[in-house]
Amino acid sequence: MIEEGSKSSKSMVEKRQLFMEMRAQNFDVIRLSTYRTACKLRFVQKRCNLHLVDVWNMIESFRDNGLSTLDHNAEINVSRLETILSSIFYQLNKRLPTTHQINVEQSIGLLLNFIVATYDSEGHGKLTVFAMKAMLATMCGGKILDKLRYIFSQISDSNGVMVFAKFDQFLREVLKLPTAVFEGPSFGYTEHSVRTCFTQQKKILLNTFLDVLMADPPPQYLVWLPLMHRLANVENVFHPVECSYCRSESMMGFRYRCQQCHGYQLCQSCFWRGHASGPHSNQHQMKEHSSWKSPAKKLSHAISKSLGCMPIGEPPHPVFPEAAERPQDLAHTTNTLESPSRLDEEHRLIARYAARLAAEASNSTQCPPSDLSFNFDANKQQRQLIAELENKNREILQEIQRLRLEHEQASQPTPEKAQQNPTLLAELRLLRHRKDELERRMSALQESRRELMVQLESLMRLLKDEEQKQATQTGSSPHSSPSHSVSCTMPMPIRSTSAGSTPTHTPQDCLAGVGDDVLDAFSQGVPRNLRNDLLVAADSITNTMSSLVKELHSVDDGLEEEEENMRNGREKAESE
Repeated sequence: MIEEGSKSSKSMVEKRQLFMEMRAQNFDVIRLSTYRTACKLRFVQKRCNLHLVDVWNMIESFRDNGLSTLDHNAEINVSRLETILSSIFYQLNKRLPTTHQINVEQSIGLLLNFIVATYDSEGHGKLTVFAMKAMLATMCGGKILDKLRYIFSQISDSNGVMVFAKFDQFLREVLKLPTAVFEGPSFGYTEHSVRTCFTQQKKILLNTFLDVLMADPPPQYLVWLPLMHRLANVENVFHPVECSYCRSESMMGFRYRCQQCHGYQLCQSCFWRGHASGPHSNQHQMKEHSSWKSPAKKLSHAISKSLGCMPIGEPPHPVFPEAAERPQDLAHTTNTLESPSRLDEEHRLIARYAARLAAEASNSTQCPPSDLSFNFDANKQQRQLIAELENKNREILQEIQRLRLEHEQASQPTPEKAQQNPTLLAELRLLRHRKDELERRMSALQESRRELMVQLESLMRLLKDEEQKQATQTGSSPHSSPSHSVSCTMPMPIRSTSAGSTPTHTPQDCLAGVGDDVLDAFSQGVPRNLRNDLLVAADSITNTMSSLVKELHSVDDGLEEEEENMRNGREKAESE
């Protein structure tokens, strides 16, 4: 009895470990509930290593675990949830370098206990598929735009129109996150939550949905979500400014400047705690800065703005076609290679990246003429590279299908007469051993194909980053708007994300799965010719594909040899 009691108490301690660690951070001293909620959820995200899992990797995990084919209201038990989390974190460790490996078992245990405490507080041992998708898609890493596009794909109909009942269901599930970190009074779900975001008389399409949720400020119930992403972006930002209260000579994170007191600036720690000194009051309006801009850059920015050399403002997100295919909706896919929909889905996945590159290229219309020709050549090579990868991907799928059929034919049972021959029985045992070895090699080929898709995805992301860096260096990128601010009532700050030279935090797995040649081609440092770099990247992927084809041919030869052995065995048995 004593031993059982000790095990039970240990289990309770493990379930409360994350919450005890969060309380030890003393987030409750933050006076504004929005910052308090965002800091708590950011702590949970980092403690469970969810910030290392990109939203695209999370969507792929949903598909690989068969969740895309399940109804949103279907229930899964805790054991299956643990299996899904295991696949997510083990795949993460495969993408991370060996020097940055995470403790998989600890991450699974912490996240599992948090999800159960959030969505199964009554102890039924089950939760819905939609609740798990909403939670993981919200708490994982990645851009907020990609997250919202995936969420919209889950709450819209086949015509791309948002279903209000599904959005209400999403709010019910996602607002359980603030409640789980003891911020329910400020951000808990109410019956009026949907009406505060949208009017039900309007038809909500993707662009309208993004306009509302990415507005500044966003809807009151979800104001903590973009703030959590801003926290992630400024964790390593340095401001060479002295805090007017604590007199610290430098700041990390956010910087707040008073709109009434000249030269009065606070670090995020002092502002969050409501500290004030001298004539400054907590009732004064404060402007939030996410980067440091030197006086010279401020002067240059003011001159450029006055001369009309730079856009005054930019939309919060790209404008997407209203009748476009929903790229994040990965429903109706299976994990079997025999399914025709799997082949189509792989092609759509590659086409999605091609469309994203084309959309980003169309947004770069303000570049100088010399840059336009350069971008045109680069995008042409990108499309050619993607077309080649699509063809090779199709060939691999056809080759694997052919091998599977031949393997099934080779595995047909032998005649009963042959089973009575001891010599033939020994040969059959050898054939079975060979069959198992071929199955293992087939699994290795499928895993190599999956790694190729990850490599393609990483390459597309690197191409986008390289284009943005090139445009930033020329000072004409439409994505480098220096600042934007929001004036709010007394204690709430005004946000301004001004562009500076300070680096921001980058996820550890952004270069995972990419070969050395690709890494060299797109590494930070001296600018290189993008056209040559693309050719190097294409050669790297082509070499990988060639090795896969060689493996497939070796398996084909092995199968032909085994078929010949089986025919000889049958003829020998019949002659005896």
